[in-house]
Amino acid sequence: MDRKLIERLTKVIGKDYVLSTPEDLAVYSYDGTFAESRPDLVVLPATTEQVSEVVKLAAEMRVPIVARGMGSGLAAGSIPNTSGGIVISLTRMNHILEIDTENATIRAEAGIVTADLQAAVEKVGLFYPPDPSSIRHSTIGGNIACNAGGPRCLKYGVTGDYVLGLTIVLADGRILKTGGKPIKDVTGYDLNGLFTGSEGTLGIITEALLRLVAKPRYAKTALAEFSSLHDASRTVNAILTAGIVPASLELMDQTAIICIEEAMKLGLNTDVEASLIIETDGANEQNVLSEIEAAAKICQDTGAHSVKTAQSETERANLWKARRSISPALARKAPNKLGEDVTVPRSAIPEMVQRVRAISAKYGLPIVIFGHAGDGNLHPNILFDKRDPEQWKKVEQMVAEEFEAALALGGTLSGEHGVGVLKRPYLEKALGSISLDVQRNIKRALDPQNILNPGKMFQE
Repeated sequence: MDRKLIERLTKVIGKDYVLSTPEDLAVYSYDGTFAESRPDLVVLPATTEQVSEVVKLAAEMRVPIVARGMGSGLAAGSIPNTSGGIVISLTRMNHILEIDTENATIRAEAGIVTADLQAAVEKVGLFYPPDPSSIRHSTIGGNIACNAGGPRCLKYGVTGDYVLGLTIVLADGRILKTGGKPIKDVTGYDLNGLFTGSEGTLGIITEALLRLVAKPRYAKTALAEFSSLHDASRTVNAILTAGIVPASLELMDQTAIICIEEAMKLGLNTDVEASLIIETDGANEQNVLSEIEAAAKICQDTGAHSVKTAQSETERANLWKARRSISPALARKAPNKLGEDVTVPRSAIPEMVQRVRAISAKYGLPIVIFGHAGDGNLHPNILFDKRDPEQWKKVEQMVAEEFEAALALGGTLSGEHGVGVLKRPYLEKALGSISLDVQRNIKRALDPQNILNPGKMFQE
């Protein structure tokens, strides 16, 4: 990295927040995947204005920039595509700027951890529903950049449904502000929608204005256990077509359950082939109870041999602790995993589950199936050892077949993780050449030098 550039960056944000030692750079060279690529420099700005100045210097020197939150991404989107460039870590920008209870909004910096934001608004009786499984170690900026989801998306929607306004540093360093507090706003193009899910390729999100809702007063959670994974997957659609819309409807297969129980000792039944976690919530206790009872009855009618409703907050918390522990618990089975998040129409869930199991059997590597089955967003995780070239070759073939299966069933490549690097080779097949051409033109218009997270989503 050019010494003069380092000196100029140091003047902008301070010596302590410009990192260049091998040890520091190593920390920022990986995310939640097995991918790794080391930057030349890491900077930790404290304000939008500092981010702007960093970007201006990078643009002047034509140095690539990768914006980063907590590095929990699952598509290799927050590390350099190839070694080099500057990583802008936004973790110092972690403040709540305003909670407006009258308009039910919150304005916060991009680096705030999602769980911290949720806790803050719940103290005043409000609710921020998006809840990615990485909620305790992912940031709002990263959630917006990938349009993250989570278990509650079935009822409440994804991150983008709550974005009212953004502060964005563009590729030339200008600061763009979009949206505002009005509930209805169709003035001009939907720039909130353009930058949400853009994975840092069009601009760097530094602040967000988010919509809040009233906090549900009651919640009921049940665990339904099935001897057949097929029965569990078809039950999802049976519940939804009955007119019940749970807050969450989560699927876990037997391997996931075994890994969780070995790691957490929560008393889960490891003899079942699959389980569903079902949660209902709302302002009326009787309605919430009626919905969970109706869902439980459907589970029994479609093959569940056991349905248990949590009788205390501790039991309920343990069920969600189990669900959120799946990804780390899988490390007990293999040193590496490739965690995908294909999405299919909910009617295709049973067929997609069958096809994933067939892929696993064909190549002889385990695929753990879990995810937000209520909205068709499945997380088939391939377990393998990347040190074995033969296994890695199989993984590449398996993930291609997973995507082909999802597309054949009318689905798509990602429901919440984003494209990053890992899904990039399959993007044209999913979207078509015209769509990619339009997106490339948008990218060129906003980032003509291609310095913002280059090589992600599609190759320039």
